[in-house]
Amino acid sequence: MKAKKLPVLNDPIYGFIAIESGIIFELLEHPFFQRLRRISQMGLSYLVYPGARHSRFEHALGAMHLMNKVLVVLRNKGIEISDKEKEALSIAILLHDIGHGPFSHALEETLLLDRHHEALSLGYMELLNKQFSGQLSLAIDIYSGKYPRKFMGQLVASQLDIDRLDYLKRDSFYTGATEGNINTQRIVEMFNVVDDELVIEEKGLFSVEKFILARRLMYWQVYLHKTGVAAELLLSNLMEYVRSMVVAGKLKEIPDDLLYFFSKQETAQIDQALLERFSRLDDIDILACLKKWQNHPDQILSSYASRIINRRLMKVKFQDQPFTEKQIEKKKAKLIRQGYSKAYADRFVFSGTISTRPYSLEKPPIKILLKSGQVKSLEVFSGLFKGGAFTSLESKSYLCYAKAE
Repeated sequence: MKAKKLPVLNDPIYGFIAIESGIIFELLEHPFFQRLRRISQMGLSYLVYPGARHSRFEHALGAMHLMNKVLVVLRNKGIEISDKEKEALSIAILLHDIGHGPFSHALEETLLLDRHHEALSLGYMELLNKQFSGQLSLAIDIYSGKYPRKFMGQLVASQLDIDRLDYLKRDSFYTGATEGNINTQRIVEMFNVVDDELVIEEKGLFSVEKFILARRLMYWQVYLHKTGVAAELLLSNLMEYVRSMVVAGKLKEIPDDLLYFFSKQETAQIDQALLERFSRLDDIDILACLKKWQNHPDQILSSYASRIINRRLMKVKFQDQPFTEKQIEKKKAKLIRQGYSKAYADRFVFSGTISTRPYSLEKPPIKILLKSGQVKSLEVFSGLFKGGAFTSLESKSYLCYAKAE
């Protein structure tokens, strides 16, 4: 019987991406994975950056491509990696985001009540492992950190992992924010392994420093852009309000799969039934509901929906110190004077804090392999971190408030 020819995909970032094994092709074709075509990589960021329409599907393929490039580099440097390990690493990184829900991080804590996508990704891998007769067992061990070869887990999840290398490059490309355009090829070529830990050769130091700098710039300029933050908070608050309406019996015309999750009042058990229901949800379901809810008689629900659909978003102010109760109440009072109810004002004026840390001293460090053969932590060897820059938690307080529609 003639072997089935595996496809080659064309990616705008890296060019041609080869599918290197039959199991990977079958995983790509599986409905669980195809669903990622309908999950936005950057949530509602396209309301700020019109080009940011790329999906989790593209990111997963790009990450798999980079993983294969890294493994070729490591093998050429004498690191023993079996064909089974190579395939398992490709599977682990391919499926690392398969647990993301509609609009990615925007609804992560509201739709499933504190169940994060990593736990769901593991659940999907275990379910797929049953369907594929145990062929994902090694990939699951690597993904969950159980495999004894430490550097393999670090390739999948660390402060300089394949996931971050792809999403920074890809998000920079699609948003046009060139500050995030890192030299992935240079970093990939500089990977090595010492004492079973992933290291970067000294020649790649400046590329890694640029990677850390790019993370900081992308977070404040793109991922935490105030308008994008306002849009995602609006969507998250809408979903919390929908849950309260469902529980109170005030919203019944809602798709069955969404109703299943909104009816839950506690953290859900990840089982096959939940995973199969969750796999039927994507951005399209949420958008369809928003379009319908624009005309709902409940003023709060209709306002939430129409503001997102028509991009009439909240106004946002950032400052270093938390906003006072007086500042918050002043904005609420203005809405009430304009004819809105107190319940409406309470929903459409809110504050909080956003934070990011480009590089954490509390997590295992990025390690640099010096020409002398010594290995030093990045924060010790690099001048980038003098004075605590890039390692401290950077926070901003926000005040979101609606203007009259």
